[in-house]
Amino acid sequence: MTAHEDAADPVGSAVADAWRAHWSHVVALLVAQYASPDLAEDAAGDAFEAAARTWPRDGVPANPGAWLLTAARRRVVDRLRARALHRRKEPLLVVDDEMRALAAAAHDPGAHVADEQLRLVLTCCHPALAPADRVAMTLRFVVGLSTADIARLQLVQHTAMSARLTRAKRRLAETGVPFVVPPRDRLDERLDAVTTVLYLLFTAGYQPADVPGGLRVDLADEAVRLVRELDGLLGGSPRVRALLALVLLQHSRRDARVDDAGRLVLLPDQDRARWHAAEIAEGVALLRALPPLDGLAEDHRLQALVAAEHATARTAADTRWDVVAGLYALLEARTGSPVVRLARAVAVAEAAGPDAGLAVLEGLDGALPRHHRLPAVRGELLLRAGRHPEAVAELERALDLVPDAAERDHLQRRLAEARTPEP
Repeated sequence: MTAHEDAADPVGSAVADAWRAHWSHVVALLVAQYASPDLAEDAAGDAFEAAARTWPRDGVPANPGAWLLTAARRRVVDRLRARALHRRKEPLLVVDDEMRALAAAAHDPGAHVADEQLRLVLTCCHPALAPADRVAMTLRFVVGLSTADIARLQLVQHTAMSARLTRAKRRLAETGVPFVVPPRDRLDERLDAVTTVLYLLFTAGYQPADVPGGLRVDLADEAVRLVRELDGLLGGSPRVRALLALVLLQHSRRDARVDDAGRLVLLPDQDRARWHAAEIAEGVALLRALPPLDGLAEDHRLQALVAAEHATARTAADTRWDVVAGLYALLEARTGSPVVRLARAVAVAEAAGPDAGLAVLEGLDGALPRHHRLPAVRGELLLRAGRHPEAVAELERALDLVPDAAERDHLQRRLAEARTPEP
């Protein structure tokens, strides 16, 4: 929504702001009270629909979050009563007993986790679910990301992600697993899923989006806060410390990532004076105290080492690109990730020239057939190599695939440069 549209539709803007600020909080409280993610999400959705209908008529309430929670709880009651009527086996008064029983189930062994959002993350990452399903469901319930956004983060088709979410909810319903926070001595078995979710939440904050400022820095702020909460809960676990170092180092650049017009600013062009030095220092100190790890934690540690190389270089020209490329090579060998290989190609191009980077990209099209950043990177490297006609073709392909206005603007500018005849 543009600033002009905000001014023309202040109520619509208020509903959108409330969605960003209160969706996950409302769902978290409903899940905690009724122990039913499906019921919670449906009721929260109904509450926001009610807001869109009634706020234009009655005005935006003084406390939108409280209004939405009250409305959502009423929708829960309505749905429970509808279930009782559908069963036609029990009087409506039984619903009150059912609601009390559901609420009582929320008094789980996870009382040691005080933060509501972290409780819900730990709850959604249930080991009865497949790892990918845990991540998808948590991003949906805790963050309120759309199915399309989750699909983009995990590089899958929208239809596949929709099916994954449906399957996860069905699995919970069929198995009857308790939708509660695990006791302290069982937290470890959920840690990989939890750290994956928190890093994807952080990444979602820096996915270019059609919102004021071009980024959802509020999501990244929340992810950093939750990682700190998890670190405090687990008493400095190296697995969590690796993630904390990573998000602090990446988050330190938040004020320099877009310009005043909301356009993306690439890393080499960012004003390093606007980076947060205290967060960089904390992230580097955490890294220095970490030994080599294993599993997902080592992946996070290697990514944090890359981020530290960028964060501690005085200028873009001082970046040790050969070190960055080597770290990405280690990470690619561990994960086999085509996205990591894409990042390695950029680092190799900076260290050894665009032709070397283009060689790393060979064979990636089959692994990333719909990912706009592959043709975008290839187009950029072709442009640097002076191969303008080929660069134009790749940048045009990237423009056909890019989903966000901010990245589209950058690609259009680079495409215009690629089309400019060489002197």
